[in-house]
Amino acid sequence: MSRLARWRNAATLAFAGSAHALTFAPDPLPQWSLPIVQILALAVLARASFAAERGRQAFLRGWAFGFVNFAVGLYWLFISIHDYGGLSAPLAGASVVALSAFLALFPALACAISKWLQSRTRRGAALSQVLVWSAVWAASEWLRGVLFSGFPWLNIGYAHVDSPLVGWAPLLGVHGVALLAACASGTVAFLSRPAAASMRSNVSLLATVLILIATGWTLTRLDWSTAEGEPLHLRLVQGNIDQSQKFDPTLLEDGIASHLRLAAQPPGPGEPHPDLIVLPETVVPVFQDQLDPMIWKTWLDVAANQRSTIAMGVPLHSMAADGSSRYTNSAIGFDSGTPLQQLVDASVPLRYDKHHLVPWGEYVPAGFEWFTRMLKMPLGDFDRGAPVQRPFSVNDQHLAFNICYEDVFGSELLPSLLPTPGAGPGASVLVNLSNLAWFGQTWALRQHLQIGRLRSIETARPMVTSTNTGITASIDPKGRVVAALPPHRPGVLSATVQGMSGLTPYVRHGDQPVLLLIGMVLAGLAWRPTRR
Repeated sequence: MSRLARWRNAATLAFAGSAHALTFAPDPLPQWSLPIVQILALAVLARASFAAERGRQAFLRGWAFGFVNFAVGLYWLFISIHDYGGLSAPLAGASVVALSAFLALFPALACAISKWLQSRTRRGAALSQVLVWSAVWAASEWLRGVLFSGFPWLNIGYAHVDSPLVGWAPLLGVHGVALLAACASGTVAFLSRPAAASMRSNVSLLATVLILIATGWTLTRLDWSTAEGEPLHLRLVQGNIDQSQKFDPTLLEDGIASHLRLAAQPPGPGEPHPDLIVLPETVVPVFQDQLDPMIWKTWLDVAANQRSTIAMGVPLHSMAADGSSRYTNSAIGFDSGTPLQQLVDASVPLRYDKHHLVPWGEYVPAGFEWFTRMLKMPLGDFDRGAPVQRPFSVNDQHLAFNICYEDVFGSELLPSLLPTPGAGPGASVLVNLSNLAWFGQTWALRQHLQIGRLRSIETARPMVTSTNTGITASIDPKGRVVAALPPHRPGVLSATVQGMSGLTPYVRHGDQPVLLLIGMVLAGLAWRPTRR
């Protein structure tokens, strides 16, 4: 291949990777176009991988595509590291580049391994070659979500929240949707090379994919859960406190006062008093026992005046059973009858401690102390909450809380939906508390909402999100945004949410079915005698 051809191929992969990065949330692309662009952009890489002469070439092509995809899709990390972390622009940029280069290893390995496995299939077997590509790609997405504590952001399944393929989410979860999306991309790539297979093989491949899409559309019409109890009237608070002010000691009380005013607003005309007022992560940006008890008394007064339960994010300092101190990023719930002392010493019954902590933000990975010392962030070394915790019970509804990017790890939310002797009945509503002010006015906010929508579809549960700067929203069990506040504006969102019961196959079995399916495909081809 000439040098000009190599540069042309590299430019094509870079363009496809950048287009692919735009498909995980609307704007600049319209919502309806996201799954189409995702399939076509990944098809460019699939075709390049199919056409590679050997595994090393496929690896490099996958890495080039992946590097651009992650560098563009995660550019907002620069904002948190530079603008709020205080790292110089060159070092912050280098950090994003290094992370993108590492994450690009996953699509690179997917391309290389699929190339090796495809060499063991009959050259004209279109379906077998596309299945190899799909299974290896989905396996790489799953591995990226679990290795080194996991970073599953930009999983291709999230591009399909509004496509027929999302009908498979209640059965196979996001990784099942990713498997089918990769299959569609591989099909487009294979059919664009008409000489690669017989017409009969191409027709069989296309028919298989169309059946999967049609089945997905049919599955979207099914109801996987039923109404449980009376609806809850919620008030979701969006304080819009700039990250540069949130942890400033001189402005700390101003931020708390802003949230107090929003929570204390009287209901609008015709609106009932909220059953539950939900405030974002770290509404109180210091440990609860560092706050003047009279401020907690003011919060109790708001709960009494509104006749409501209040739930909020706050870092907690509490005592473990052995007498040692525990520090957790938590959500607590209380009402007018909660004793003041329970708020001061973090002994409230309604409590959720964050389980999946953010590396460098909530704990320091071994060997990276040097990096955290360079950042000017209010870093914590928090203790992890238990994997299974009791949902909050409010008016016979059971609410499972998760904090910040915990909702990216869909399988980790499933235990809260299952009834257990220790944690009580399964949750009927999901609640996410976040502070995305770290990322400014970027795609991160819209990408996070897209992730939340897929969590609702997988679990057939409504989800509400209360965030500092946005996007604060109410999502129904079908993943539709019922109401939302515009980002970067203070306000309250009144929402009526119907709790749901019933377990989808994905809630019952998690990722096991899709991993078993991937394993069967790969094992069958790996042990197949090499083709002549």
